[in-house]
Amino acid sequence: MSEYAARNISHTDFILSGFSGSREWKQLLFIPFFLLFVMSVTANSMIIFIILSHRALHSPMYLLICVMAFVDLVIPIFFVPNMLLNLLFNWNHISLMGCLVQMFCIHFFGSMQATVFLWMALDRFYAICTPLHYNEHMRISAFLKFVIIPMLRNAVFISAIVGLARSLSYCQSNEIKHCFCEHMALVTLACGPIYINNVVGLCGAFFILVADFLLIVFSYVRIFVSLFKSGRTSQKAFSTCITHIIVMFVTLMFSLTSFLSYRIKNEMSSNSHMAISTMYLLVPACLNPIIYGIRTKEIRQQVINVMKCGKCPHSTDVRQFK
Repeated sequence: MSEYAARNISHTDFILSGFSGSREWKQLLFIPFFLLFVMSVTANSMIIFIILSHRALHSPMYLLICVMAFVDLVIPIFFVPNMLLNLLFNWNHISLMGCLVQMFCIHFFGSMQATVFLWMALDRFYAICTPLHYNEHMRISAFLKFVIIPMLRNAVFISAIVGLARSLSYCQSNEIKHCFCEHMALVTLACGPIYINNVVGLCGAFFILVADFLLIVFSYVRIFVSLFKSGRTSQKAFSTCITHIIVMFVTLMFSLTSFLSYRIKNEMSSNSHMAISTMYLLVPACLNPIIYGIRTKEIRQQVINVMKCGKCPHSTDVRQFK
């Protein structure tokens, strides 16, 4: 086969190299990732079950927590089982189509995490700043515009990213130096120019993650100003809002570090990069059920009741801020 022909073969089967190291080291890594995966699936499934099975929790705030739990449930399912099989049995092959599907699902639902944070911030904004019009703003027909527009934005950007990745020819190598199909980990194997892929990927990160974070901060600043002006200082409100901002900020930093590390020259090892990429997807899925579920009094009480004997006393007040 000529050198020209060899350079123009596009691979359709790839190897996810995963974490480097000895077989014993990889098998040791299996334990913490497996425990995090079980914790994520169990905790988010419980939050979803508790909220959906108790009519007293069918208010906008709790339904948004339920949506977040669903997003946090499905994200690890798309990549952690494959990663665990890779660590334990070295099962690391994936087709191009399978890689693209995984990429779309991970990045789409990953972007939905930020969008759900934004929806929750809007819910708190209406509840605190315009309490008399809260039900009007949060009814489905009115709130739908805040749901459809961000979801369309996310779908358009992620579809463009995956579509552009699909159009490339992969002739440099078929080894993806990652434990799942991250966008830049795949497109860096292309034999053609990837400038457009870089630009669209960065635009997706900034117009989804950064834009949602700025809107969230703006909403909570308005909430703080409203509380100060009215004299209704609420430690619970401040604590919850600050927690939301911190969680979103940490997730944003992990995400941007992962995205930019492919585009800026650095000496970060492949293992460090994979650890950061895994953390911004897996750790929030484990912590969010605690931060937004168990810390909420009504949900915590229902969890305790279910764990005791399934008793379900009715809650007369499902508002978090008073």
